[in-house]
Amino acid sequence: MTPKPTVGATPGADRSTDSYLPEHGNGGYRVLHYDLDLDYRVATNRLAGRAAVTAVAAQPLSRLTLDLGRFRVQDVRVDGRPAKFAHRPDKLHIRPERPLGAGAAFRVDIRYSGKPVPVASRWGDIGWDELTDGVIVASQPLGSPSWFPCDDQPGAKASFQVAVTTPSAYTVLVTGDPISRHRGAGTTTWVFERREPTAPYLMSVQIGRYERVDLAVGGVVQHAAIPHTVRADFAHDFGRHGEIMETLQRFFGPYPFREYVVVVTDDDLDDPIEAQGMSVFGKNHVDGRRTHERLVVHELAHQWFGNSLTVADWRHIWLNEGFATYAEWLWSGVCGDRPADALAAEWHAYVAARPEKMIVANPGVERMFDPVVYKRGALTLHALRKTVGDDSFFALLRAWVAEHQHATVTTEQFRSHAQRFAREPLAGLFAAWLDSRALPPLPR
Repeated sequence: MTPKPTVGATPGADRSTDSYLPEHGNGGYRVLHYDLDLDYRVATNRLAGRAAVTAVAAQPLSRLTLDLGRFRVQDVRVDGRPAKFAHRPDKLHIRPERPLGAGAAFRVDIRYSGKPVPVASRWGDIGWDELTDGVIVASQPLGSPSWFPCDDQPGAKASFQVAVTTPSAYTVLVTGDPISRHRGAGTTTWVFERREPTAPYLMSVQIGRYERVDLAVGGVVQHAAIPHTVRADFAHDFGRHGEIMETLQRFFGPYPFREYVVVVTDDDLDDPIEAQGMSVFGKNHVDGRRTHERLVVHELAHQWFGNSLTVADWRHIWLNEGFATYAEWLWSGVCGDRPADALAAEWHAYVAARPEKMIVANPGVERMFDPVVYKRGALTLHALRKTVGDDSFFALLRAWVAEHQHATVTTEQFRSHAQRFAREPLAGLFAAWLDSRALPPLPR
């Protein structure tokens, strides 16, 4: 094998190029695969982890960094050789024994341990968090370092294998396909594999005392892990899940993963969360009256928009939330509730009444999860649909999903993509809906 050139090796960047969260993510390499082996004790909130990170150098590298939270790092090796390291707040700085050549594949092995805590942020605590009796991991947009060393930026997608060992009384679910489970002396090790390229923030671990129930028969494998106390209400509230899945596949194309898992925690949650192939709800979202069915649709829609198609930069967040919100409106019409036209009119009035205005294509880090991003993003899609017609609109959505499956996307790509399905120029429509603070009227 020809050695890769290391002349002029320099440190990789300890920041990313993300518009909103440049302090998360790194430069100088690209991660291909994470192999995580975690031993967790629920009673003491104690995590011992081993991470093997396989990557390719994008430049001759003398040093590199990974994002990692408040753990004690015991050992770091690069390609099997001990490496010097320093763990400063939220960054693990690594100096290999030898520089890494541009284009060289390499592996970093890290042993770490401690009590995981979520990352404090302007949106609250995000990442690995304790439940009353278990664990929830909700990492969007910056919580992944709370449980494993990573390149924490949305465009840095990689494959994963995750093994989690816990006391046997608990069920473990990870955002991946289960490949094995074996019992030890009072513990069980659960192993999951995620082959599809996945952003670190979309990886999740759920630990609790759950029972499994199926969500649908035939088609995409859909099942849930729930506390036994919500069994009856859950059966009603999620009773149409198979139909919802079929409906979204009709609109957006085939479901992009091998299975879909719903978790209901035994605690209340402010909002449901999506992860790769998984959505997590609090027990307060299950009431036996389908009060929150729109959220069931919203989180499922993220499997196409956000998870398979992941934003390359957080400023494009409307491509996640606007599309998932519009999926709610589509289901509302299909299930016999209010049609998309009525919902668009209602939410147009809501956005118009808001005193603060924003540019949806670049709302700013403080407002990236503002309801206006969700609603005006959906209104943009409705305006596009009314402009190009239903046949072209749904054809462009299915093509958008198919052409960018398991990749990253930007607003600029979507503008160009949509234009292929329109007879008239769309630049004015997108400028009015995405680039202007003023709210345009809905097309008739």
